[in-house]
Amino acid sequence: MDNFFTLYKFNERLALSYRVDRISIIFLVAAVSLFLCAGIYSLYYMKDKEHLKQYWGFYVGVLCIISLMAVSANLFTFYVNYEFMTLLSAPLVMHEQTKEARLAGFKYLIYSFFGAYFVLFGFYVLNKYCVDLTFFEGGRLDMTLVSGHEGIVLLAAFFMIIGFGVKAGMWPLHAWLTTAHPIAVSPASAVLSGVIVKAGVVGVIRAIFYIVGVDFVRGTWVQIVWIILILLTILMGSTLAYFEKELKKRLAYSTISQVSYILFGLAIFNETAYEGALLQFLAHAFAKCALFMIAGVFIILTGSKNVDSLKGIGKKYPVLLWMFTICSLSMVGIPPTGGFLAKWYLIIGSLDSNFYNFDWGGPAFLLISALLTAGYLFTIVMRGFLPGEDYKDDGKEAVKLPLTVYIPIGVLTVLSVLVGIVPKFFVGGGM
Repeated sequence: MDNFFTLYKFNERLALSYRVDRISIIFLVAAVSLFLCAGIYSLYYMKDKEHLKQYWGFYVGVLCIISLMAVSANLFTFYVNYEFMTLLSAPLVMHEQTKEARLAGFKYLIYSFFGAYFVLFGFYVLNKYCVDLTFFEGGRLDMTLVSGHEGIVLLAAFFMIIGFGVKAGMWPLHAWLTTAHPIAVSPASAVLSGVIVKAGVVGVIRAIFYIVGVDFVRGTWVQIVWIILILLTILMGSTLAYFEKELKKRLAYSTISQVSYILFGLAIFNETAYEGALLQFLAHAFAKCALFMIAGVFIILTGSKNVDSLKGIGKKYPVLLWMFTICSLSMVGIPPTGGFLAKWYLIIGSLDSNFYNFDWGGPAFLLISALLTAGYLFTIVMRGFLPGEDYKDDGKEAVKLPLTVYIPIGVLTVLSVLVGIVPKFFVGGGM
C-alpha cells in the first residue's frame, strides 16, 4: 500500500493516485510498444491523409491517458482515465470524416458510455462496501459491511464485468468493434485492437481481482454467467470471422474471439490460467496489431478491402505475407509463438479447475475456435502464396515499400514469437 503518488485528493475516499505494479507494467509494455510501432507505420499510411495535426494530437493524447490509466492506484483514478480514453480515441475512429466514419465513431461512443454506466453503478455500490477503493490483490471488501448484502455486491461485480466487457468486445455488447475497426484508419485499428480493447480487460482484472476479490465471486452465479458469455463470444467471433469477406472486419471479429480467451483465463480463477491470460494479453496485442497494419498496406496496394483481392499477393510482397503468416501462427496457437504458450496455459489451467463442466468445456471451445482461426487466416496465406493455375498476374510491378512499413511490423512479429520463447521476460510472476 506504499509508494503512492497522489496528484489530487477530493476527499478521504476519492483521490487521483498512481502506483506501478505487475499489471501496470504489462499494460504499459503493450501500450508503448504498439503505439510506437503504429506511430512509425503512420508515417507511411497517413502521408497522403488530411487533418494530420488532429490525428497526431489525439494519437499522442490517447497514449498519454492510457499510460496514466495503466498506473492508476485506485478504482476512481482508473475510471476517470478510462472515460478520457474513450473520448480521445473516438476521433481516431472518425478521422476520415465520412458519413460512415462519423456513424462508426458515434456507435463506439454510445456503446462505451453504456458500458461506463454499468461500471458507475458498480463503483457506487463498491464504494459503500469496501474499506477503500485502492487496488489490493485479494480485494478490499469490508466483510462486516457486506454481511447480509451479498446479493447487491455480487450484482455490482457483475455490472463491472459487463461494463468493462463492452470495451473488451464481450457478447452481447460487442457490435461497436466490428463497425469501428474496419472504418478507422489502419494505425487506429491496430491500437484499437491491440491496446484499447485491452483496457476493458484490465478494468475487469482491477475490479474482480483487486477490489471485489476472487474468493467472494468464486462459485457464484456471477462466475457461471460470466464464463457462459465468454464461451459464446469465443465461438461467435471465430464463426463470423470465418465467413466474413472484408479483411479488416474479419480481423475485428477475430479480436472479439481472441480477447475473450483472456477473459476465460481470468474467469475460471485458476493461477495457471491467469498466467495464460496475461500471456494471451501480450501475444494477441503484438500479433493483431501487426495483422491490422499489414491489412492496411494490402488495402492500399490492391485498392480493395475484400479478402479475395489478396489472391497471389505473396508473389509480389512475400516479406509482408510471411510476417502475416507468422502472426497468424500465433493467433491459431502454433509453437513456438506466444499464442501457443498462452493457449497451453489456458487449457491446462481449465482442466485443473474442476469447476462444473467448464474444466473440459472451455478447452473444447478453445480448440474449435483455433480450427476456425486457422480457417479464416491460413486461407489468406495459402491463396497469397499459392493462387492456383487460374491466377493471372496483372502485369504491374511491385511497389517498393519504405522501412516505415517493414520495421514496425517486423518488430511486432518478432515480439509475438518471443512471448512464447521467453515468457517470464514479458509477464514475470509465476511463469
